[in-house]
Amino acid sequence: MKRERSAGAVIFRRNGKVKYLLLKYGAGHWDFVKGHIEPGESEVETLLREAEEETGIKELEIIQGFRERIEYFYRLGKELVHKEVVFYLAEAKSSEVRLSYEHVDYAWLPFEEAHARVTYANAKRVLRAARDFLAERGIEVGAHQG
Repeated sequence: MKRERSAGAVIFRRNGKVKYLLLKYGAGHWDFVKGHIEPGESEVETLLREAEEETGIKELEIIQGFRERIEYFYRLGKELVHKEVVFYLAEAKSSEVRLSYEHVDYAWLPFEEAHARVTYANAKRVLRAARDFLAERGIEVGAHQG
């Protein structure tokens, strides 16, 4: 079985209420910035590169202490692939986004709307973990939903 490792980030910004960045992929699902870890790259280097490539965002502050891991399987042709993705939490200073060819839309959304829009259950779990992590640090994140 083939194995893949990716890294990404739950990117947020503060402009009054916290808003999270979601990207709409060409296949139709909404998710976070993420991509394959290249040889010799760290997880954080990967997420910074992917954020710039996918959104044009160059200035991100990585929030220390947050690291969520998900894993799933998918088929690539006839081959089953085990994929692991590690997500960090990163704050953007700007809301300006320049989408790559990989995406068809984006949205900065408060938690409730982001949670409703993100497609996959594991991404919803990561988003809730990010919201809870920020709330524990006294960052205003809006209503507390499970």
